[in-house]
Amino acid sequence: MSENRTNGLRRSARAAGVAGAAAAVAMGLFSTGAANADVFVPLPDGQKVGPGVTITRTGEHAVVSPSLAANGAGRVVWVSGNATADVTATPEGTAGPWNGPANNPGTNNSSTHGQSQINTGYIIGCQVSISDDAISVGGGASIDMSSLGLSGSLGLSLGPGEVKWVAVELKDIPKAGVYSVEYQDVEMQIQGCAGYAQARSYTVVEIIGDHYSKTTLYGQPFSIG
Repeated sequence: MSENRTNGLRRSARAAGVAGAAAAVAMGLFSTGAANADVFVPLPDGQKVGPGVTITRTGEHAVVSPSLAANGAGRVVWVSGNATADVTATPEGTAGPWNGPANNPGTNNSSTHGQSQINTGYIIGCQVSISDDAISVGGGASIDMSSLGLSGSLGLSLGPGEVKWVAVELKDIPKAGVYSVEYQDVEMQIQGCAGYAQARSYTVVEIIGDHYSKTTLYGQPFSIG
Protein backbone atom coordinates (compact mmCIF):
# COMPACT_ATOMS: atom_id res chain seq x y z
CA MET A 1 0.00 0.00 0.00
CA SER A 2 1.39 3.43 -0.89
CA GLU A 3 2.22 6.02 1.75
CA ASN A 4 -0.40 8.44 0.38
CA ARG A 5 -3.15 5.81 0.63
CA THR A 6 -2.08 4.91 4.17
CA ASN A 7 -2.15 8.56 5.28
CA GLY A 8 -5.56 8.96 3.65
CA LEU A 9 -6.97 6.03 5.57
CA ARG A 10 -5.57 7.41 8.81
CA ARG A 11 -7.15 10.82 8.14
CA SER A 12 -10.48 9.16 7.37
CA ALA A 13 -10.33 7.17 10.62
CA ARG A 14 -9.55 10.29 12.61
CA ALA A 15 -12.43 12.15 10.94
CA ALA A 16 -14.78 9.28 11.72
CA GLY A 17 -13.63 9.29 15.32
CA VAL A 18 -14.26 13.03 15.65
CA ALA A 19 -17.69 12.67 14.04
CA GLY A 20 -18.52 9.78 16.39
CA ALA A 21 -17.47 11.80 19.41
CA ALA A 22 -19.55 14.77 18.26
CA ALA A 23 -22.54 12.50 17.76
CA ALA A 24 -22.06 11.05 21.26
CA VAL A 25 -21.95 14.56 22.75
CA ALA A 26 -25.06 15.51 20.81
CA MET A 27 -26.89 12.42 22.04
CA GLY A 28 -25.84 13.23 25.58
CA LEU A 29 -27.23 16.72 25.25
CA PHE A 30 -30.48 15.40 23.82
CA SER A 31 -30.75 12.92 26.68
CA THR A 32 -30.18 15.65 29.25
CA GLY A 33 -32.82 17.78 27.62
CA ALA A 34 -35.29 14.90 27.58
CA ALA A 35 -34.78 14.32 31.30
CA ASN A 36 -35.76 17.95 31.99
CA ALA A 37 -38.52 18.16 29.39
CA ASP A 38 -42.22 18.51 30.04
CA VAL A 39 -44.07 15.21 30.41
CA PHE A 40 -47.49 14.86 28.74
CA VAL A 41 -49.87 12.61 30.69
CA PRO A 42 -53.02 11.45 28.85
CA LEU A 43 -55.82 10.40 31.21
CA PRO A 44 -58.84 8.17 30.54
CA ASP A 45 -62.44 9.34 30.28
CA GLY A 46 -64.83 8.38 33.07
CA GLN A 47 -68.49 8.31 33.99
CA LYS A 48 -70.59 7.83 37.11
CA VAL A 49 -74.36 7.56 37.50
CA GLY A 50 -75.93 8.85 40.71
CA PRO A 51 -79.43 9.80 41.91
CA GLY A 52 -80.77 12.26 39.36
CA VAL A 53 -77.44 12.85 37.60
CA THR A 54 -74.89 11.32 35.24
CA ILE A 55 -71.36 12.77 35.51
CA THR A 56 -68.98 12.41 32.57
CA ARG A 57 -65.33 13.47 32.30
CA THR A 58 -63.62 13.69 28.89
CA GLY A 59 -60.45 15.05 27.30
CA GLU A 60 -58.47 15.11 30.52
CA HIS A 61 -54.68 15.42 30.37
CA ALA A 62 -51.81 16.94 32.31
CA VAL A 63 -48.39 18.39 31.48
CA VAL A 64 -45.82 18.02 34.27
CA SER A 65 -42.65 20.12 34.51
CA PRO A 66 -39.84 20.59 37.01
CA SER A 67 -40.20 23.77 39.05
CA LEU A 68 -38.19 26.80 37.91
CA ALA A 69 -36.98 27.00 41.52
CA ALA A 70 -34.89 23.87 40.75
CA ASN A 71 -34.79 22.92 44.43
CA GLY A 72 -35.92 19.31 44.10
CA ALA A 73 -39.03 19.97 46.18
CA GLY A 74 -41.12 21.72 43.58
CA ARG A 75 -42.89 20.93 40.35
CA VAL A 76 -45.49 22.50 38.07
CA VAL A 77 -48.48 20.83 36.45
CA TRP A 78 -50.88 22.18 33.84
CA VAL A 79 -54.25 20.38 33.73
CA SER A 80 -57.04 20.36 31.15
CA GLY A 81 -60.37 18.58 30.90
CA ASN A 82 -64.12 18.76 30.58
CA ALA A 83 -66.71 17.67 33.16
CA THR A 84 -70.41 17.36 32.33
CA ALA A 85 -73.46 16.81 34.55
CA ASP A 86 -76.68 15.56 32.97
CA VAL A 87 -79.25 16.41 35.65
CA THR A 88 -82.73 14.92 35.32
CA ALA A 89 -84.44 16.67 38.24
CA THR A 90 -83.72 19.46 40.72
CA PRO A 91 -85.88 22.17 42.29
CA GLU A 92 -85.91 25.29 40.12
CA GLY A 93 -84.59 28.48 41.66
CA THR A 94 -82.88 28.79 45.02
CA ALA A 95 -83.82 26.99 48.21
CA GLY A 96 -82.47 27.19 51.73
CA PRO A 97 -79.20 25.24 52.00
CA TRP A 98 -80.34 23.42 55.12
CA ASN A 99 -83.78 22.40 53.91
CA GLY A 100 -84.02 18.64 53.88
CA PRO A 101 -86.82 16.32 52.85
CA ALA A 102 -90.22 18.00 53.30
CA ASN A 103 -88.39 21.11 54.58
CA ASN A 104 -87.17 19.46 57.75
CA PRO A 105 -84.28 21.67 58.86
CA GLY A 106 -80.80 20.28 59.28
CA THR A 107 -81.14 17.12 57.22
CA ASN A 108 -79.98 18.31 53.81
CA ASN A 109 -76.39 19.24 54.69
CA SER A 110 -75.87 20.88 51.29
CA SER A 111 -72.70 22.91 50.82
CA THR A 112 -74.03 24.69 47.71
CA HIS A 113 -75.81 27.54 49.54
CA GLY A 114 -79.22 26.66 48.29
CA GLN A 115 -78.77 25.57 44.68
CA SER A 116 -77.70 22.36 43.00
CA GLN A 117 -74.13 22.60 41.76
CA ILE A 118 -71.29 20.96 39.80
CA ASN A 119 -67.79 21.45 41.19
CA THR A 120 -64.60 20.09 39.63
CA GLY A 121 -60.95 20.21 40.65
CA TYR A 122 -57.96 18.13 41.76
CA ILE A 123 -56.78 16.24 44.81
CA ILE A 124 -53.02 16.59 45.31
CA GLY A 125 -51.03 14.53 47.79
CA CYS A 126 -47.39 14.47 48.89
CA GLN A 127 -46.00 11.05 49.88
CA VAL A 128 -49.49 9.70 50.56
CA SER A 129 -51.89 7.46 48.69
CA ILE A 130 -54.86 9.14 47.03
CA SER A 131 -56.54 5.91 45.97
CA ASP A 132 -60.31 5.46 46.33
CA ASP A 133 -59.91 3.68 49.67
CA ALA A 134 -57.51 6.29 51.05
CA ILE A 135 -59.86 9.13 50.11
CA SER A 136 -62.93 7.46 51.59
CA VAL A 137 -61.28 6.81 54.94
CA GLY A 138 -59.08 9.89 55.04
CA GLY A 139 -55.86 7.88 54.74
CA GLY A 140 -54.49 9.44 57.93
CA ALA A 141 -53.59 12.57 55.95
CA SER A 142 -54.51 16.13 56.71
CA ILE A 143 -57.09 17.58 54.32
CA ASP A 144 -57.13 21.21 53.22
CA MET A 145 -59.28 23.06 50.67
CA SER A 146 -57.75 25.53 48.23
CA SER A 147 -59.00 27.31 45.13
CA LEU A 148 -57.54 29.07 42.13
CA GLY A 149 -56.94 32.80 42.27
CA LEU A 150 -58.10 35.36 39.72
CA SER A 151 -54.96 34.68 37.68
CA GLY A 152 -56.09 31.13 36.96
CA SER A 153 -53.04 29.64 38.67
CA LEU A 154 -52.29 28.41 42.16
CA GLY A 155 -49.16 28.18 44.29
CA LEU A 156 -49.53 25.27 46.68
CA SER A 157 -47.31 24.46 49.67
CA LEU A 158 -47.53 20.74 50.34
CA GLY A 159 -45.60 18.87 53.02
CA PRO A 160 -45.13 15.10 53.44
CA GLY A 161 -48.38 13.33 54.30
CA GLU A 162 -50.57 16.26 53.27
CA VAL A 163 -53.51 16.17 50.87
CA LYS A 164 -55.15 19.25 49.40
CA TRP A 165 -58.32 19.61 47.34
CA VAL A 166 -58.02 22.34 44.72
CA ALA A 167 -61.28 23.66 43.25
CA VAL A 168 -60.81 24.61 39.60
CA GLU A 169 -64.33 25.48 38.41
CA LEU A 170 -67.94 25.30 39.56
CA LYS A 171 -71.36 26.09 38.14
CA ASP A 172 -74.81 26.40 39.69
CA ILE A 173 -77.58 24.11 38.41
CA PRO A 174 -80.85 26.09 38.65
CA LYS A 175 -82.96 23.48 36.81
CA ALA A 176 -82.75 20.12 35.06
CA GLY A 177 -80.48 19.98 32.02
CA VAL A 178 -76.91 19.39 30.86
CA TYR A 179 -74.18 21.51 32.47
CA SER A 180 -70.54 21.51 31.49
CA VAL A 181 -67.37 23.00 32.99
CA GLU A 182 -64.28 23.05 30.78
CA TYR A 183 -60.77 24.20 31.64
CA GLN A 184 -57.54 24.42 29.64
CA ASP A 185 -53.92 24.54 30.88
CA VAL A 186 -54.75 25.50 34.46
CA GLU A 187 -51.42 25.94 36.26
CA MET A 188 -50.69 24.56 39.73
CA GLN A 189 -47.26 25.08 41.31
CA ILE A 190 -46.42 22.64 44.10
CA GLN A 191 -43.62 23.52 46.52
CA GLY A 192 -42.27 21.87 49.65
CA CYS A 193 -42.81 18.23 48.64
CA ALA A 194 -39.40 16.59 48.54
CA GLY A 195 -40.87 13.11 48.02
CA TYR A 196 -43.20 11.77 45.36
CA ALA A 197 -46.42 13.61 44.62
CA GLN A 198 -49.66 12.47 43.02
CA ALA A 199 -52.79 14.15 41.72
CA ARG A 200 -56.21 13.08 40.50
CA SER A 201 -59.31 14.92 39.33
CA TYR A 202 -62.66 14.98 41.07
CA THR A 203 -66.10 16.18 40.02
CA VAL A 204 -68.86 16.56 42.62
CA VAL A 205 -72.53 17.17 41.84
CA GLU A 206 -74.93 18.06 44.66
CA ILE A 207 -78.66 17.87 44.01
CA ILE A 208 -80.79 19.71 46.55
CA GLY A 209 -84.47 19.22 47.34
CA ASP A 210 -86.62 16.55 48.90
CA HIS A 211 -84.22 13.85 47.70
CA TYR A 212 -80.80 15.36 48.34
CA SER A 213 -77.85 13.54 46.78
CA LYS A 214 -74.12 14.04 46.36
CA THR A 215 -72.34 12.14 43.57
CA THR A 216 -68.56 12.17 43.04
CA LEU A 217 -66.56 11.02 40.02
CA TYR A 218 -62.81 10.57 40.54
CA GLY A 219 -60.24 10.53 37.76
CA GLN A 220 -57.21 8.27 37.46
CA PRO A 221 -54.31 9.15 39.81
CA PHE A 222 -51.13 10.30 38.07
CA SER A 223 -47.60 11.15 39.18
CA ILE A 224 -46.41 14.74 39.26
CA GLY A 225 -42.84 13.81 40.10
